[in-house]
Amino acid sequence: MRIIIDVNVFLSALIKDSTTREILVKSEHNFYFPEISLQKIEKYKTLIIEKTGLAEIEIISLFNSLLNYIKIVPDKELVSNWREAKMIMGDIDEEDVPFIACALSIEDSFIWSDDKHFEKQAQILTLKTKDILELLKDD
Repeated sequence: MRIIIDVNVFLSALIKDSTTREILVKSEHNFYFPEISLQKIEKYKTLIIEKTGLAEIEIISLFNSLLNYIKIVPDKELVSNWREAKMIMGDIDEEDVPFIACALSIEDSFIWSDDKHFEKQAQILTLKTKDILELLKDD
């Protein structure tokens, strides 16, 4: 499976040693994250430090460790699908356009998100964490 993770999934894996982190680390599936959205992770660095109680250097180490399981999709690979992604998601939530563009750029992929905004579009399959758990149970 090719799974595009959204910002909240990534943040969840950083903040807590949770089911989300376990799925990313222990699953044999391919996870992707758009490069342009890395700035959102950086934006929440203070919140991550606050919620985890970890030092910044520990957060950076954990982030780098997670990148062993998540492929960052370069912006240049999203450009050709940006216009279509913007048409699909731009009026719903502009910040989610990169994830739609990423899913359009990677064949046979879907988005993992618990964000309700994705439910307002029908072009790209989006699964919630509970759905991912069900899928993995069948593996």
